[in-house]
Amino acid sequence: MQKTPELKRIFRSFFSCAILLTLICSPSESGAKAAQQTQTLRVLCYNIHYGQGTDGKYDIARLAKVIEATKPDLVALQEVDVGVKRSGRVHEAQRLAELTGLAVRFGPTQHYEGGLFGNAVLTRLPILDVKIQPLPYTESTPQKVTYPRGAIIVTVRGANDKPLRFISTHFQHNLPEDRVEEAKAINEHFTVDSDIPTILAGDMNATPDAEPIQILLKQWTNAIDDKAAPSAPSTKPRSRIDYIFYRPATDFEVIETRVIAEPLASDHCPVFAILKWKQK
Repeated sequence: MQKTPELKRIFRSFFSCAILLTLICSPSESGAKAAQQTQTLRVLCYNIHYGQGTDGKYDIARLAKVIEATKPDLVALQEVDVGVKRSGRVHEAQRLAELTGLAVRFGPTQHYEGGLFGNAVLTRLPILDVKIQPLPYTESTPQKVTYPRGAIIVTVRGANDKPLRFISTHFQHNLPEDRVEEAKAINEHFTVDSDIPTILAGDMNATPDAEPIQILLKQWTNAIDDKAAPSAPSTKPRSRIDYIFYRPATDFEVIETRVIAEPLASDHCPVFAILKWKQK
């Protein structure tokens, strides 16, 4: 595993870039007020495959329509390009915010083709705080390509001015041991402040019975359907690897949870949940 000081150095550099690149798109005043008056949260998790659909086309507008159709309050995005050559130098996080009317925060995890690549959050709720947390990973070698991993944490204001923490993350795709360490790190970093209700969403690259998910379940509740419907690949889904978790369990009730059948806009299907937030 790469040492923590090096990770901190990398993320300090990324965070300074993110401040310049992240667009603050505020929802309308009426929309914000409406969001604050409800205890029901519509949550979406979506790996957008850096804007490229299964037809090979880069189409952010198409992704925006998929997101808009769920009328979400909170969206966790993975594989987001900002200024990257392959996707036409588009600021994908900013563009999705413009098209959906949601506020956005971008959490880069690496430099790529002259731009940045990472996770993002879209939200209809007023934003109180943003943090980027590096996660452990094994450095890439000529024999095996890996990627730096991290999480973006956005604290929003819900009904009755109560804070809610929302996290978007993406675990390593090809090293099981990295996924295990990343799950442990998530538990270490985000279960200390038990007073703050938290929703965790992401592409964990692990099936429900795999060790990383079992580690997360020690601290989190999985908002998943009984059949654990598969979410990837989007054309013919075979594996459930995209999730929405929450904690503490007593603060939330799952009203609905499903995988959205969307085979074209990305190589992952979006995962959607409606949660009732039982504020004290």
